[in-house]
Amino acid sequence: MPLIPLLLLVTMLLPQASAAPPPPAPAGNSVNGRKLFVSVGCYQCHGYEAQGSTATGPRLGPRPLPFAALSRYVRRPSGQMPPYTAKVVSDAELADVYAFLQSLPAPTATPALLR
Repeated sequence: MPLIPLLLLVTMLLPQASAAPPPPAPAGNSVNGRKLFVSVGCYQCHGYEAQGSTATGPRLGPRPLPFAALSRYVRRPSGQMPPYTAKVVSDAELADVYAFLQSLPAPTATPALLR
């Protein structure tokens, strides 16, 4: 096969090969996750239902970031959030918090105001 078509074929296949789906989140206990969300103080900025606020912190649920991204940010945040190292929140506890975030129901649509 000539070099140019071979390079084109490889170039076309590379983006698809590197776009592997993220690994699944570890199994967690959503009930324990809700308790941890409150006890470690997540609710102070993100609200009791992880709904967030423009003044304090972003919405975390009901469709949280992929677990790997959330875990990276929790461990080494770039904003005003304090880091939650594994000494503060273990990996198993973080999986529980993630299970809680995943368990949250989607917000209900509010009807348009009548004019």
